[in-house]
Amino acid sequence: MNQSILLAGASGALGRQISRALTEAGHKVTGLGRRPGSDIRADLLDRDAVLRGVDGHRFDTVIHAATALSKPPMRHRDMYATDALRIEGTAHLIEAAQAAGARRFVSESMVFGYGYGDHGDRELTEDDTFGPRGNNPELERHLDGMRTKERLTFEAEGLEGIALRYGAFYGPGGTENLVPMLRKRQLPAPADHGRVLPWIELADAGRAMAAAVDKGRPGQAYNIADRTPMGFRGYLECVSEEFGLPKPMTVPMWLMRPMSYAQVVVAATLRVSIAKAERELGWSPVYPSCREGVAALRASQV
Repeated sequence: MNQSILLAGASGALGRQISRALTEAGHKVTGLGRRPGSDIRADLLDRDAVLRGVDGHRFDTVIHAATALSKPPMRHRDMYATDALRIEGTAHLIEAAQAAGARRFVSESMVFGYGYGDHGDRELTEDDTFGPRGNNPELERHLDGMRTKERLTFEAEGLEGIALRYGAFYGPGGTENLVPMLRKRQLPAPADHGRVLPWIELADAGRAMAAAVDKGRPGQAYNIADRTPMGFRGYLECVSEEFGLPKPMTVPMWLMRPMSYAQVVVAATLRVSIAKAERELGWSPVYPSCREGVAALRASQV
């Protein structure tokens, strides 16, 4: 069934891929965001502006894919605005969805909501605890954002709430930004030492959202990642090799302390199962690893 869909964050790297996937599936997409060119211009943190923006509109589904990240977050404070969007912004968008007569509300969530740190070799499933208490105030602030966004999504009155827990994003609109820094060897990274993270190519992420709009079960979360967990340095080396750039310099982990948030992410070990998304959404990643996804990105630029 073709739907009328409100997409918050439509102009972002993920939002553009979601919009494309939804349009290709036959849906009509209306973008909401702060940037010029948005169909509905509103800041999600401004409740009145959001409600004014949807006044007179009707939507079948509302998607929350808005962040405040124009580049990868390095320090904890780089995440604060996105933390706020996950809490206050979600509450405002849910209110707007209800006012616009929507039936379904789908949220972009993240696998880091399972907790930062070393999760060992086991693949985490959607039944694992999501949003455990952080072991310091900064981590708790980020975890509370992810925990609250999902709770609001699932508890929203009159709405079928669904959350997609994405791995680390790469691909068109994201990876290219690293190339100039890698070329100048301005992106040093510690050795992975067996640490891995789940990754997801942005077009694959967009297709997963389109599948969730059509097939997601109300009240359910879905892990969305590729089939090949990879350490952060492994990812940078993959980009360097594919684009013909020098290998990033290797630095000790302690040297990343000034980049407090990036250090926490790089030091984590996390694997997730995507079996539920494959089974229930009929979705699977076109790119099974960063290597294939980065190669496709490079080929598209030649």
